[in-house]
Amino acid sequence: MEKLSMLAQIAVALSVAFVWTFRYHNVIVEFKTFGLSDLTRNLVGVSKIALATLLVTGIWFPAVLLPAALLMGFFMVSAQGFHFKIKNTFIKHLPSLILLVLCGFIAFEAMN
Repeated sequence: MEKLSMLAQIAVALSVAFVWTFRYHNVIVEFKTFGLSDLTRNLVGVSKIALATLLVTGIWFPAVLLPAALLMGFFMVSAQGFHFKIKNTFIKHLPSLILLVLCGFIAFEAMN
């Protein structure tokens, strides 16, 4: 299970990094749709990139893994809430839902 957790850590980190760098234009549109400010968007982005870095760092330093997975999971729960708020289709919910499940798995494994 340790290898699977490591794979999940890398998957979450790469997904977050990809969205917040190469698909940033989509992030801008989504945050405007959610009614959130540019400052909020930028703070969320910096936080998620930092947490993604900690998820990878957790491969070598397991002590950072549980807080990083839980905080990233919090962001994914928040994303789900905003998707529900604006009544998005299920397909729009799916990416953050998958990342939420992976963060839950990572956190569960980090506790064991």
